[in-house]
Amino acid sequence: MADSLNRTTHTELDVEPEIADPAMPEFAMHPERSSWSGKWMFILSAAASAVGLGNMWRFPYLAAKYGGGTFIFTYFVLVFTFGVSLLLLETALGRKTGQSVIGAYSAFGKKYKFIGILSAAVPFIIVPYYCIIGGWVAKYCVSYLVDGPTAMADDGTFFTSFITSSDGSFMFMMLFMLVVFLVVSLGVKGGIERANQIMMPLLLVAAVGIAVYVATFPGAAEGIAYYLVPDFSKFSPELVVGALGQMFYSLSLAMAIMVTYGSYLEKKENLPKSVVWIGGADLLVSTLAGLMIVPAAFIVMGSAEAVAAKSGPSLMFITLPNVFVEMGGVAPVIGFAFFLLVLFAALTSAISLIEACVSIVADGAHVSRRKALSITVAIVVVTGTIINMGYSTLSFMQPLGEGSSLLDFFDFISNSVLMPIVALLTVMFVGWIVKPQTLIDEIKISSPFKAEKAWTIMIKYIAPVLLVVILVAYVGAQFGLFSF
Repeated sequence: MADSLNRTTHTELDVEPEIADPAMPEFAMHPERSSWSGKWMFILSAAASAVGLGNMWRFPYLAAKYGGGTFIFTYFVLVFTFGVSLLLLETALGRKTGQSVIGAYSAFGKKYKFIGILSAAVPFIIVPYYCIIGGWVAKYCVSYLVDGPTAMADDGTFFTSFITSSDGSFMFMMLFMLVVFLVVSLGVKGGIERANQIMMPLLLVAAVGIAVYVATFPGAAEGIAYYLVPDFSKFSPELVVGALGQMFYSLSLAMAIMVTYGSYLEKKENLPKSVVWIGGADLLVSTLAGLMIVPAAFIVMGSAEAVAAKSGPSLMFITLPNVFVEMGGVAPVIGFAFFLLVLFAALTSAISLIEACVSIVADGAHVSRRKALSITVAIVVVTGTIINMGYSTLSFMQPLGEGSSLLDFFDFISNSVLMPIVALLTVMFVGWIVKPQTLIDEIKISSPFKAEKAWTIMIKYIAPVLLVVILVAYVGAQFGLFSF
């Protein structure tokens, strides 16, 4: 969705760290361990990881559904309390141990290794199907240039025919993967930092440009008002749970990313300020996504009904192409610019996921970064191919019931089940086993930590309750018990 270890603190529960020399842990001195160029490169890369498809296709839907400004304000509060608290925990854990997730938990005792293993499974499950969706986005970018906007504005026929044609969807999945693998192969400084230095500014410029341009159309002002002005009549527990889930999944929490990125961070960097910047970047891009999409729906349909009624792929690949084509002669430009923006968001998140996988393999198997990347590539390509076949050759496999796909299943297992469980185990581990002071000491190495008491209360008492709510609500939603 970033700290490294120089020492391990004994706790009140007498958890014995398995590090011979607390001041100089052996695994923290790995000769090939990567590092960031500085604090801002870490912030940029972590923000790039947090900014993904969920910001583009789910945040606008939830804001449109739950009273615009009311939802945005609730999301704001959750990001800068619950969200940054978990970001700080994961980045501090990574910096303290100097390891990816399996090593980070094992540093406090082999009996805690299972938490790291569960956490390590998350990116390996997510990244194959994320690359498939990234391939869909790449296809739409190309189609706006080659086929024109009307080709996609057919109420879903174009989209369905593409994802069910195994050759076409496989080719674009591989193209997307190739770009991600290439960036990661160039390393943290030569690949990830440079890619994010290009894509993140372009993403922000494109988002602002599209939002400003859409605002110039007749009828856009009403859509902007609907989106930004709070409608407190729509405030409800359902809104809070929707905002809570969106925040949790959007910030790259419990994906092994922030622990990995934290392990590349030097001791001198200010952790509390860094995670606030990351949360702010996520909120900014999410808000801009809504400013692009909600007013556009008002322009074409006179209401935000299309956005509030759809989320996920159907909003991105079916509803929006119809909205864009109704905007007239600017449709090719708007459509291409929008999907290029989404492509950048998908790439930056996929790069972070692959980097987490590579770090996990390198640390766990004690192999070089190059060999770890080769192993990761093999796993991701094979798994992605199988999941992609779920729309064609393997379409008979519907693990979540009629109409579901293998992609839906992998998404459910990773997002609705594993991620909340991993996050819950993590806050219980830090809050009640090794104790918050272990990470507070790490945080204070580089900066004062005025919010340490509030953070401790959040990690020990509030976060576990909220994570149980997320787990129950989103598993229940899969089986039709709730709707978000």
